[in-house]
Amino acid sequence: MADINRVVLVGRLTKDAELKYTSNTNMPVSRLAIAVNARRKQGDQWVDEAHFFDVTLFGKQGEALNNYLTKGKQVGIEGQLRQDRWEQDGQQRSRVTILADNIMLLGGTNDSERASSPSQSSRPNPPTGRPKANPSPSTNTNMAPPVDFEDDIPF
Repeated sequence: MADINRVVLVGRLTKDAELKYTSNTNMPVSRLAIAVNARRKQGDQWVDEAHFFDVTLFGKQGEALNNYLTKGKQVGIEGQLRQDRWEQDGQQRSRVTILADNIMLLGGTNDSERASSPSQSSRPNPPTGRPKANPSPSTNTNMAPPVDFEDDIPF
């Protein structure tokens, strides 16, 4: 049986993404960091606990999304765990990072970003919730119930 190395996280960016290019192939490399909140019960209270992860995204997706990957933005990340190892000052070091295959932009800007950004405040608010009910249902003749409705459902 083959080993499986997949991770899916939803969290918020802790800083703006950094876009660089490799020196030999000029491939785009985007580096970002996210915080994922978890709730756990401590005694009688629920406590929020943040977990921080470094993420690396290679290729055109990181280049295309770079302007949108800003601090506080909620993102979904799909990828695999990778352990980086190196030697520093004679000691072996390592850290686990996420090598992203796909990044999805989720949620809009938070309220503090919306208030401080003039371009956000000039846009109309998107519709939320359910559509408004028809104030006078008698004027809509297309929605009349069938007259000879049978209650026998074949399943």
